[in-house]
Amino acid sequence: MFFDLLLAPVLGPISGIVWIGKQLQERVDTELDDRDNLSKKLLALQLAFDMGDIAEADFEAQEEELLLAMQEMDDQARAEAAEAALYDDGVDEVA
Repeated sequence: MFFDLLLAPVLGPISGIVWIGKQLQERVDTELDDRDNLSKKLLALQLAFDMGDIAEADFEAQEEELLLAMQEMDDQARAEAAEAALYDDGVDEVA
């Protein structure tokens, strides 16, 4: 306890920076949860189109962009799963 108080002027700013880093990482992780975000954006886009807030051409362009992004995420997830499966199979064969 005494050492904590003694080192507080030195370790305090470092602890603050670490805390800020963790907060930023949490926000980035939330933003990177793109599958849900893309689904929500697609739903909002459909609602805006249904209410007449955006033109059909704009809707189609934005919808295509979102659907392509979702497809890319699916492809990337499949590729990562296949790579992990190959790695797991390779580890089993070596052992």
